[in-house]
Amino acid sequence: MAHTEYQTMRRVLRREIAGTIGLLTDEQDFAAMRRYRTFTFDDHRTYLQQVEALLRALASQGSHTTVALFDPEEYAEFCTAAGLDPDVPASRARFTAELAATGPTVPYEGQPLADLVPDLVAEAVRQATWEYAATLLARIGSCASCGEDIGRAAFTQAAHLVARIIDTAGPGERHLVCSVSAAAESLMAVLQAGAGVAGVADLDQSEVLEFTTVVALGIATKAPGGLVMRTSASGTTDRVYGWRLRGAGLQALTASEVFDAYCTDIESGDLVAPESGVDYCTPPDLGLDGEMPGHTH
Repeated sequence: MAHTEYQTMRRVLRREIAGTIGLLTDEQDFAAMRRYRTFTFDDHRTYLQQVEALLRALASQGSHTTVALFDPEEYAEFCTAAGLDPDVPASRARFTAELAATGPTVPYEGQPLADLVPDLVAEAVRQATWEYAATLLARIGSCASCGEDIGRAAFTQAAHLVARIIDTAGPGERHLVCSVSAAAESLMAVLQAGAGVAGVADLDQSEVLEFTTVVALGIATKAPGGLVMRTSASGTTDRVYGWRLRGAGLQALTASEVFDAYCTDIESGDLVAPESGVDYCTPPDLGLDGEMPGHTH
């Protein structure tokens, strides 16, 4: 009787243990791991099928599992820094535990792996974009004339601008995209603002931080960039607004400029047919005259 009770208690505890699986999403990364003798898979497709079966089995037992992006190069660097043998399963487990704490992850909620993988890759890109933008902001340093931290001041301005855009957008769902042409590459960030309740937008604070950081980088470096917002509300047509980064603030685009920007292919420059049921509009007044007050450097 006591033995059965202990088994029951262990099963209950097991359901409360959260786990993480490190996933090799593409064949190139999979091939890189095959150099390790203890990595026994020889076919990427079979590997993915086995991972999906394991996820389903864990979910059926009531376990909560997240999936992390497993990068073989980062794994090798981790093992070197920690003095671990990379050809040992325990080393892969330790690296995966590190990913669970610091890397991009996506919770498994019963979705097919074919749907989960793009979300995981997008999360990795989003985190990398934020880390890169934050690093560039931190390296700018202080203003030579006043000593103010330029990156910090730009972030404060960006946070105020983003808040004003969301607050003046009216009810409904808001989808914001910001692109900035940084020194080495173009950066893009996305922010979803849900309708929320009582006029308060439903926001993911991690997304807000990442989005604001990219806007701040454009402000601090005065790099070319722009911001587009699409609003959706029940019973109305979708509306699209746009701004260009200008100095220490944002300059509203006219309705025709928004139309041209939204209906032009970024890579080819060719015109794209406008969507039906979408209005291209001049943005509402942010009450900032297009620029934040304060230090502009």
